[in-house]
Amino acid sequence: MLHIGCHLSSAKGYLAMGKDAVSINADTFAFFTRNPRGGKAKDINHADVDAFISFAEEHHFTKLVAHAPYTMNLCAAKDNLRTFAHEMLADDLQRMEATPGNYYNFHPGSHVGQGSEHGIALIAAELNRVLTPAQSTTVLLETMAGKGTEIGRSFEELRAIIDRVELQDKLGVCLDTCHIWDGGYDIVHDLDGVLNEFDRIIGLERLKTIHLNDSLNPCGSHKDRHARIGEGCIGLDALISVINHPQLRNLPFILETPNELAGYAQEIALLKNNVLE
Repeated sequence: MLHIGCHLSSAKGYLAMGKDAVSINADTFAFFTRNPRGGKAKDINHADVDAFISFAEEHHFTKLVAHAPYTMNLCAAKDNLRTFAHEMLADDLQRMEATPGNYYNFHPGSHVGQGSEHGIALIAAELNRVLTPAQSTTVLLETMAGKGTEIGRSFEELRAIIDRVELQDKLGVCLDTCHIWDGGYDIVHDLDGVLNEFDRIIGLERLKTIHLNDSLNPCGSHKDRHARIGEGCIGLDALISVINHPQLRNLPFILETPNELAGYAQEIALLKNNVLE
């Protein structure tokens, strides 16, 4: 069974997101915990959450994948920006416990000239500050395309963060197909090789979810521009290989392609029609 969904607007609440997901034949979804550019999050409506949890059980949802704001940079050079990031992260992890046992995904950050080693140390230090043994949420480091001074452009950089974190059982990885392709990992011609490298460096047991995106750019471009499924440089055949790969096929897949709800419905139907049973 293919577990697949897309990014949905959280403005209407959890139950509305759940109903939108079911309307496009999805059994998971991703959502921003607050405005993608940051700011104060809306208060959680616990009646809405309770109704969603019942709805999700009825429709056999798999794990949800919350996404941190893009402005949350744990390795920013300025103290005030790191304080801002800390406050968002700590608040989000508390809020995630309203829907326990799910995933919280974030872009590791940009070192903005401080160097990757220093950036990695800052990210790990912040994770050590906020992660708790009692939390039920798994925090996911996302693979990045490597534009600018992004941390997470290689599997080695993500491993370096993980190695410095004390509560490693609270950490996982989200693999973005567009990002790793743009980062130089050739999943078109050598998917097995890329996964073997991931396993050797990070461990496939840490891979918790896939952002399934095509890319507007060739392999190694370091640009991060998503394309609709089958309309980019990765192509439909390679992405079908991803969803059917025996080491990946049971994970939640999240579409982040440039689409509205109807477009996501078409992509989900296309992918489900190409699932190997």
